[in-house]
Amino acid sequence: MNVPDPHAELSKLFDAVDLDPAVLKLTELTGQDPVFPSAFAVGTAAQVSMAAAAAMAAHLGQLRGLPEQSVRINMRDAAIECTGYFTLDGKESPKFAELSGLYPCKDGWLRLHANFDHHRDAALQTLGITSAEGITRSTVESKTINWLKQTLEDSILNNAGACAAVRTFDEWDAMPQATAIAELPLVSITKIADAPCRVPSPLQASAQMLSGIRILDLTRILAGPVCGRTLAAYGADVMLINSPALPNIDSIVETSRGKLSAHIDLHQSADKSALLNLVKESDVYMQGYRPGALAAHGLTAESLAEINPGIICTSLSAYSHCGPWRDRRGYDSLVQSACGFNLAEADASGAALPQALPMQILDYASGFLMAFGTQAALHKQWTEGGSWHVQVSLARTGLWLRSMGQNKDWLHCRTPDSSEALQSYDCGYGKLQALPHAPLFSHSKTGWNRPSVAPGTHRPQWPDAIN
Repeated sequence: MNVPDPHAELSKLFDAVDLDPAVLKLTELTGQDPVFPSAFAVGTAAQVSMAAAAAMAAHLGQLRGLPEQSVRINMRDAAIECTGYFTLDGKESPKFAELSGLYPCKDGWLRLHANFDHHRDAALQTLGITSAEGITRSTVESKTINWLKQTLEDSILNNAGACAAVRTFDEWDAMPQATAIAELPLVSITKIADAPCRVPSPLQASAQMLSGIRILDLTRILAGPVCGRTLAAYGADVMLINSPALPNIDSIVETSRGKLSAHIDLHQSADKSALLNLVKESDVYMQGYRPGALAAHGLTAESLAEINPGIICTSLSAYSHCGPWRDRRGYDSLVQSACGFNLAEADASGAALPQALPMQILDYASGFLMAFGTQAALHKQWTEGGSWHVQVSLARTGLWLRSMGQNKDWLHCRTPDSSEALQSYDCGYGKLQALPHAPLFSHSKTGWNRPSVAPGTHRPQWPDAIN
């Protein structure tokens, strides 16, 4: 089959949100798939989603007085960034907990997400295991093998766990949720209220492209944090908001580069007031919780637009905001399994077990698409006015990846060594070595002006409001 054309995919992204693809005339994309061993065009998905965010940043910078500039992105570099590889004090962090992963069922496989103890315990309780202490994978397997995969999936999810039955593409396509997702745009940008244009002040030549743009980052698991980290690399002021009651994954060390970090407990009235005060002074509010989770606290895109006319609200979900699975929790690994990628990858390679894609590309591509959509909405706000809602989902990103085709010959590609690209960064956790942002701009510098710090390090106030 033909190798997908990154430039064509990039142009389609801009055209789909009514942006002139001529903006891309100075965007240079080098390399082609395969760059990692996968039957899917993971390199193209990485490069194109990242290029969309980078080209949009260059355009916004030009609107604010910076010179027109070229953007160059190598596919291999983009894909390596999407591995999320980093070390802290010379040590790697495991990506998954011991009990996470594939388990056999009567009629196939189920993937369990047990990185968080409460999700792990919910699954074990469903299986009749009363305590996680001393439990091994073989013990869990002895239980799952007695279940049908769909029944076990439903039971664990109904018990507030996190899992996915491993499906074929045909099985997924027959489901109502697949139909609902297929009808959605890859990046949805909807005007939700009228508001005057809020054109930001012009930039000095040495400024970063998003300098002065304030972004609230209420995201936790990879795609959303990658979006915030990307916008911070272009100069935005990004404040990560965490709940002190919720756990985080190890990658927060790497994805918090460039961000302020504050604690807010929405169950406390004073904290909620602090968040609303932040909203009033922000350009962008983005969140990565299940649809409806923050709405229960009155934090809908529409209500925030009433508080701050002209705000951009960006929402991430696993399976989208519509369809019967709209409230279902999910992560990249689960969406890969549920939507057919793991069995398709196994079929292409001749493997007996379902095979994950070589990186969490649904997370990373979705994160960059969020950054693209957020900036596209800012462009609309500055030129048309209004408040706007941007929506991206992992499953819809997966459908986009799938649309680029499949080629089993790509599996023969050698895995690049991500460690060779590591750079050192200031960090409040220890000695951080992480991957740089891949795009190269002819004029503007990219990078992070603040070190990664632990959640709750800062007060929930924008810096110039702090006494």
